[in-house]
Amino acid sequence: MRRLITPLAASLLLAGCVHLAPDYQRPAAPVPDALPVAGDVTQAHWPSTVELLRDARLRQVVELALAGNRDLRVALLNVEKSRAQLRIADADRWPTLSAALIASRAPNNQGVQANSWQGGLQLSSYEIDLLGRVRDASDAAAASLLATEAAARAARLALVTQTATAWLTLAADTEQLRLVRATLVSREESLRLTVLRERVGAASALELRAAEGLAASARAAVAQLERQQAQDRNALALLVGQPLTAAQLPPEDVSLAGADWLAPVPAGMSSQVLLARPDVIQAEQQLVAANANIGVARGAMFPRLVISGSAGQVSDTLAGLFDGGRFAYSLTSTLAMALFDAGRNQANVRVAEVNREQAVASYEKTVQGAYREAADALVAQSTWTRQVQAQQTLLSAEQERTRLTRLRFEVGAASLVDTLDAERSLAAAQQALVQVRLAEALNRLVLYKALGGAERAGA
Repeated sequence: MRRLITPLAASLLLAGCVHLAPDYQRPAAPVPDALPVAGDVTQAHWPSTVELLRDARLRQVVELALAGNRDLRVALLNVEKSRAQLRIADADRWPTLSAALIASRAPNNQGVQANSWQGGLQLSSYEIDLLGRVRDASDAAAASLLATEAAARAARLALVTQTATAWLTLAADTEQLRLVRATLVSREESLRLTVLRERVGAASALELRAAEGLAASARAAVAQLERQQAQDRNALALLVGQPLTAAQLPPEDVSLAGADWLAPVPAGMSSQVLLARPDVIQAEQQLVAANANIGVARGAMFPRLVISGSAGQVSDTLAGLFDGGRFAYSLTSTLAMALFDAGRNQANVRVAEVNREQAVASYEKTVQGAYREAADALVAQSTWTRQVQAQQTLLSAEQERTRLTRLRFEVGAASLVDTLDAERSLAAAQQALVQVRLAEALNRLVLYKALGGAERAGA
C-alpha cells in the first residue's frame, strides 16, 4: 500500500505548479473619476430597503414582492445551480476512490478454468493537474458563482425599485382621478347653470359650448385615469405575485404631497462607487471566469498525466478473500498529448481569448451605463426639486386667479368664458403638480438603483 500512496502523494504535491491562465487585471473604468456632484462617499449613509421606503403600506407590498416574485425566484435558483456546478468543478481536483468486488474466471497456466476474486479500492483516472487546467476550471466556476450571486442581488434591487415605482404611480393616478372627479362635478354644475342662463338669454351660445367642452374633457379624463388605475393595479399584482387588498393599495385620499414617501439618497461621491453595483460586479466576475477559461483551453494543448490504480485482497474463493487472501495492488500512469487535431485546440484557445475580449467590452459598457444612469439621476435630482417648487407656485397663482375671476364674474366684470378658462388652467396645474411630484419621487428611486442601493458591495 505504501508503494501506491507514495507516488500518488508526490503527484498531488506537484499539481498546480504551473498556471497557464493570464494574470487577471481589472480594466480601467472608462468614465470620469467623479460623478457630477462632488462629495465624500465614506461619509454617505446608504439606506436599507426599510429605511428607503417610509410608508408602511409601500414597505409591505415590497416585502410581498421579494417573497413572491417569480423572476427573483429564478435568479435565486440560478445561484443554487451555480453553487452545485462549483462543487462539481472542485471535485475534479481530487481523486475518486471507489470500493470494488471483482470476480473473474479464466484458464490458468495448465489450461484449467480457475476463479479469481478481488476486493479493495480503485482509483479511477485521476488527472494530475501539473499545468493548472483543472484548477482554472474550478476558478472559472467560482467566478461564475459570484457573477450569478451578483445577478440575483441586481434582480432584487430592480424588483424593489420596480415595485415602489408601480405603487407610487398607482398612488399618483389615484390622486389625479380624485381631482378630476371633483373637477367633473364642478364642470357639470357649471354646465347645468349655463344651460339655464342660455335659455333666459343670460349666456351666449359660445359660453354654452365652452361649458359643454370642459365637461366632456373632464369625463374623458376620468375614463382615462380609471383605465390607468386598473392597469397600475394589474402591473403591481404581477410584480408582487398575488392580488393585493385595499389595505395594501394607496388609499383613495392619497396625496403625494401629504407624506415623505422616500428617504434621501446620498448624492456626491467618486465614480469608483459604481464598481460596487451588483450588475458591475456580475460583469467583472464574468470577465474573471473568461480569463480562467483561457488557462483551461491552453491546458488542452499540453500533455495530460492520468493515474489509475487499485489495491486490495485477492483469493481463489470468495470466502478466502476475507480470510487470509493475499494483498495486491496496481498503479498505472498515462501521459498523453494530442499530436494532430486539425487545429481544434488552437481554435479553442482563440475562442477563449475572444470570449475574454468580449467580456472586457461588456464590463466597460456596463460601467459606462452605470455612470450614465447615476449622472443623469444626480443632475435631475436638484432640477426636479426646483420644478416641484415652481409648479407649486404656479398652482397657487392659478388658484388665486380662479378666485378673482369668479368674483369678477359675479359682479359682471368678467365673462363666463373667462371663468371657465381660469378653471381649466387650475385643473391643469393641479394635474401637473401631481405628475411632477411623482417624477421627483421616481427619480429618487432611479438614483437609489443607479448607485447600487442596499445591494451594493459593502453597503
